Amino acid sequence: MLKFWDSSVGKKVVMGLTGLILVGFVIGHMAGNLQIFLGMERYNAYAKLLQEDLIEVTWAVRVVLFVSVVLHALSAWQLTRRSWAARPVEYDMREAQVSTYASRTMRWGGVFLFVFIVLHIGQFTLGWKWLLPEFARGAAYGNVVLAFERPLWVAFYLVAMFFLLLHLFHGTWAVLRTLGLARNAAEPLQRRVPLIIAIVVTVGFSLVPLGVALGIVR
Repeated sequence: MLKFWDSSVGKKVVMGLTGLILVGFVIGHMAGNLQIFLGMERYNAYAKLLQEDLIEVTWAVRVVLFVSVVLHALSAWQLTRRSWAARPVEYDMREAQVSTYASRTMRWGGVFLFVFIVLHIGQFTLGWKWLLPEFARGAAYGNVVLAFERPLWVAFYLVAMFFLLLHLFHGTWAVLRTLGLARNAAEPLQRRVPLIIAIVVTVGFSLVPLGVALGIVR
């Protein structure tokens, strides 16, 4: 097992499998978030289901997600270090051939998303008062509305969704390619499944803060 993990192929497989877990989670999380458009009662009931009625399942999912994030990030970092070590002297001129803007922003985009996730959990799950002074336990609907009545938080959320779009597009394609479920595609638009997933998830998440900002959710 350690030999497998120590190999570059092993790290790529771990990145692929944990990536699939994370993609599955964001799709499910997006679907849950969209229930806010069904009204306060429905959304609060959904939150109660996760935070009280099925709390054991929720914690099991959290543990799996935490382990997946750690392994995913660790694999990415170690593979990056190996890439740097293999070429300690940078190219005099770098010209992208089949890479995309999404692939070239994966590292810093991933860092931005990590910061966003920590703040997002602190705001809506842990109830950090310096992020949301009006936070109230059991009032998930109201917490979302109060948070996104602040234009700066809406802007920050939408920037995070832009990086999520890029991360999902390249990451999903890389996962499918690593696991042998997709062929190489030099043309980004040929990567249809990752493109569809990235757009649907990003739009789905973005609808919530935009719905509040536009007064649709109140």
